[in-house]
Amino acid sequence: MRIVFMGTPQYSADVLKHLVENNTGDVVAVVTPPDKHSGRGRKLALSPVKQAAQQLQLPILQPASLRTDDATAQINALSPDIILVVAYGLILPQALLDIPKYGCLNLHPSLLPKYRGPSPVVSSIKEGDESTGITLMLLDSGMDTGPVITQEILEIRSSDTAVTLTERLFARGADLLVKSITPWVANDIGATAQNDDQATITKKISREDGLADWTLPPSTLDRYRRAFTPWPGLYSHWDGKVIKFLDTSYENSVTTDYVPGSVLRLSNPENGMGVASGKGILTVNVIQLEGKSAIRATDFLKGYPQIENAVLQ
Repeated sequence: MRIVFMGTPQYSADVLKHLVENNTGDVVAVVTPPDKHSGRGRKLALSPVKQAAQQLQLPILQPASLRTDDATAQINALSPDIILVVAYGLILPQALLDIPKYGCLNLHPSLLPKYRGPSPVVSSIKEGDESTGITLMLLDSGMDTGPVITQEILEIRSSDTAVTLTERLFARGADLLVKSITPWVANDIGATAQNDDQATITKKISREDGLADWTLPPSTLDRYRRAFTPWPGLYSHWDGKVIKFLDTSYENSVTTDYVPGSVLRLSNPENGMGVASGKGILTVNVIQLEGKSAIRATDFLKGYPQIENAVLQ
């Protein structure tokens, strides 16, 4: 079975390695976006998938666009039985979808049709879901609208950030691929059309999404902080600078009448800083002021005692 693998980020690279380690077909090529210049030195950065492909000594294709005759011809010449797409970042044109005999399969980190679109993991944490899952689907021309081959449910931990949950989902997805591809090719399992009436669509995350609304309950703000890790994070403004809240916690039993956004010195020396939010207090454990390194909130209070009783904007 000839496989063309398409992907970009680290969790996609981990899936590729898992497939090769488990001898899941013959990966005849890896497709990943062109290298980009990044950082202050404008050095050429390779995608994690390209780095993994180099380590595994797999052929690499990096088309500037998938919507060209040349890109279609290059992939068609490989005669793939399956194209596997794991976080490539672009919708495949119909010309590519039509190439493999057994279709283009995709891992999507939600229980489709819930959370179609660009931010399913962020949305599952932000909305307070207790569980989510990974879906193996057959791609069509829409955005996450293709029929579902199989799914697995995964519990969302109270400590999960978008980073940790994404890693766990795609680790489960790698196992799902390994055990599903052969039955799929053998026609032992099929695909079921999604119910479009039950579909929810996620939006692309913007920097403004991370701006703290201190009228919200601390439990909600803590959830948003986890959802928006690593970007854009949960942040506010103080003394003309951005201040980020990198680690937070809360107690449901704690209440306050302070104006939302008021910075409070807490009695517990282990986490001595809090921010009034809703009718409660969001405990701040790790904080970062614009242009400075992240430090524990107790140390921040020592260095910036004037923040006490300030009202964050």
